[in-house]
Amino acid sequence: MTIQPIHPGSNPGQGGPRVTAVLGPTNTGKTYLAIERMLGHSTGMIGFPLRLLARENYDRIARIRGAGQVALITGEEKIVPPHARYFVCTVESMPLDRRVSFLAVDEIQLCADRERGHVFTDRLLHARGLDETMFLGAETIRPLLKRLIPEAHFVTRPRFSTLSYTGYKKVTRLPRRSAVVAFSAADVYSLAELVRRQRGGTAVVLGALSPRARNAQVEMYQAGEVDYLVATDAIGMGLNMDLDHVALARLGKFDGRGPRRLTAPELAQIAGRAGRHMTDGSFGVTAEVASIEEELVEQIETHAFEPLKALTWRASKLDYRSVGSLRRSLEERPPQPFLMRQRDAGDMAALEILSRNEDLLARAQNPATVRLLWDVCQVPDFRKLLTDHHTALLARIFLQLTDGVNGKLSQDWVGKQLEQIDSILGDIETLVERIAHIRTWNYIANRGDWIDDPAHWQERARTIEEKLSDALHERLTQRFVDRRSAVLVKRMKDQDELLAAVRADGEVLVEGHAIGRLEGLSFIVDDKAVGDEAKALRTAARRALASEMPDRVRRLEEMPDTGFRLMPDGRIGWKQQEGDEAAVGRLRRGDSMLKPRLEALGDDLLTPALRDRVETRLTAWLTATIGEALGPLAKALAADVSGTARGLIFQLGEGLGSLPVAPLAPTLKLLQEADRKALARLGVRFGTEAVFFPALLKPKAVALRAVLWSVHANARPIPHPPPAGRVSVPAEELEAPEGFVPAIGYMAVGPRLLRLDMAERIAATARRLLREGEGGFPPSAEIMSLAGCTTEELPALLAALGYRTVEQKAEDGTAIVIFRKAQHRPKSGAKSGPKRKPRGKAAEPAAHPERTQPAARADRRKPAKGAKPAPKPAPAAKRPQAFDSPFAALKDLMRK
Repeated sequence: MTIQPIHPGSNPGQGGPRVTAVLGPTNTGKTYLAIERMLGHSTGMIGFPLRLLARENYDRIARIRGAGQVALITGEEKIVPPHARYFVCTVESMPLDRRVSFLAVDEIQLCADRERGHVFTDRLLHARGLDETMFLGAETIRPLLKRLIPEAHFVTRPRFSTLSYTGYKKVTRLPRRSAVVAFSAADVYSLAELVRRQRGGTAVVLGALSPRARNAQVEMYQAGEVDYLVATDAIGMGLNMDLDHVALARLGKFDGRGPRRLTAPELAQIAGRAGRHMTDGSFGVTAEVASIEEELVEQIETHAFEPLKALTWRASKLDYRSVGSLRRSLEERPPQPFLMRQRDAGDMAALEILSRNEDLLARAQNPATVRLLWDVCQVPDFRKLLTDHHTALLARIFLQLTDGVNGKLSQDWVGKQLEQIDSILGDIETLVERIAHIRTWNYIANRGDWIDDPAHWQERARTIEEKLSDALHERLTQRFVDRRSAVLVKRMKDQDELLAAVRADGEVLVEGHAIGRLEGLSFIVDDKAVGDEAKALRTAARRALASEMPDRVRRLEEMPDTGFRLMPDGRIGWKQQEGDEAAVGRLRRGDSMLKPRLEALGDDLLTPALRDRVETRLTAWLTATIGEALGPLAKALAADVSGTARGLIFQLGEGLGSLPVAPLAPTLKLLQEADRKALARLGVRFGTEAVFFPALLKPKAVALRAVLWSVHANARPIPHPPPAGRVSVPAEELEAPEGFVPAIGYMAVGPRLLRLDMAERIAATARRLLREGEGGFPPSAEIMSLAGCTTEELPALLAALGYRTVEQKAEDGTAIVIFRKAQHRPKSGAKSGPKRKPRGKAAEPAAHPERTQPAARADRRKPAKGAKPAPKPAPAAKRPQAFDSPFAALKDLMRK
């Protein structure tokens, strides 16, 4: 097959295979170009920095050429068909003893990496294709690569899209399709929790995730189930996603030695994930990072960075004659001053520790066993801790491989090790640790010369890793994604019709997820949803319940009056079924107390037209309810009576059916006998204390009067009237505004609040006792029983009704208390609400015995000679006669 040059005029060099360095920032199509070039050759090999990248591109090439033509070789996974022509590998696992026409290494700038750089440098120096070699990477490696490979041809690839800095944004204000990048698992989890609470969910990517778990999280993001990604710098390499924005939550990280600030190229590698192909991207800062220096921003936007000063190097020709000679060869000095010797690689640290073990040294006495020891030291510790546990594992492996029996690992021991890892119980951190452990065993199982039946153990380890990865993906999703919001957002974004249902208890289901409940005519979003999640659920409800609300209003219109109830707080309850009541309206101040304005209760799901229909139905119910509970008053207001009687009825209407006598005195004087009889037939009762409708003192009417008065007076919260059936309560029990007590048919009588009919009954009883006692009577058990008061409260109660307390001597000489009619009665109605008890000094008695009033006796003395006589006091105003007075009865007989 004829291979086309990279571009016209390229010079492959003199007499050797062509070496090309394709350099440029992210999103330049370098990998695509390399694969295209490889497939133009008969055979090829390409090395990637990550197992994840190797697997992704293996799947892609296998779809193009067929699985039988492509091999996958990583430390943890090997798929090698017998006739494979193309080998997709991790850089460490490239089988360099296999000769291929084309060879490529991706991310070649990793030659400068402190941990793995020596492997990339070795491939740069020694890995070649028979016909063509290609190194892909960043421009920063150009000067050093040119010094190491002078014959290399360089191709610069410009970024397809632009990358621009947008400054600081709060995490909760980041645009959709954004990635938030931190550099520790704790920071990632904290940020992911915040995004979940405010935005409904996020995918999570950590370097510690297995490729399967990482792919599952990325696929969830790519599918649009979530619009945000929170990740470590693991996204900087190997993840191609549709990101529009990258927000840096930190600018430094702990790199194994200590905390350090990321370099400009490292930040650019991460920020460059934003914008794919021809779509521009942006980057910025968030969380605790306030800004980035202008110089650094310019470097990232223009992809102009200082070139690398040194590359990591380690000798590739090792001396296996002894452990000591191996260690000395690893410490060989590099051939160039810009090559820095690898000092702290994990395999070298493991060799250092194991070389102190005398049992191991006793077995590593020839090149074969020394090489085996070095191979064992290269078993990766994916937990990156190099703990005693890992080195003990390496020692156990080496001892079993050199025990002289069969030079293999014990299958019983391997089985027990895998059995300990094979559990999906535990939290995210536990599963991450198990995955790291099983990945180490995946590497061991793929050393076919170390274990019998390697295919079985490879399958067993891979199955465990997949099971743990699936469990980890599920845990991450449970913790950081609200599946409900994710599904709804995706369906609404696609403009799909939402499937909705409302259960009998009002719970609203959309696409099978409970998003809240309907209470009456209002949608109440799930109380666990906050921020943007709550907004999304409300939007979904608005779309899904578009047809439910008209049906609900229709059912409300068809509901009989018995389905509604006036609540004590002035709202109207709708009982759709037994035990299910919701407020659908409330009373507002209207033109009069008997005609309040009605307001429908509902959110934006209740359109103006539906709201009018609800208010029309509830207004009809309220009119009927007032007419029923306050029937006698409504009948009286509509009756054909004289003008004076009509005036009295009008005043009673303003008092909701009752008024004290004192303010009605002028009107009462003008009433004719016929008027009184007509009003009596309408249910009006004339008492000495008040004029009222006895029928409006029933509990239902009292409760309605309390609400009507409070709504008209704008009293909030609405006071509660005395419990149903209570005709007398202590005044301090009822905290209410002035005017509330008479409005509900009660009156303040000393320390008690008495219902008007009971107050009239007590007043009549006192008058009877006064007549029977020839002008006075002792404390009455009958009155105390009617009033529900104590002996101590009785004087104040009777004083409010116009009686005074007098002490006198009985026949046996003992002092006794009697009650007599007072000359002046306290003004009734002066206080329409209950009195509060005075603080501090106790209140004085309401009336004092006559013997304690010397001033009264002084007033009765004759005036001094020459002094003008004192003017006579004005006669007291006539009190209206009681309806049960004998004088009133006599007057009626005389008229007849």
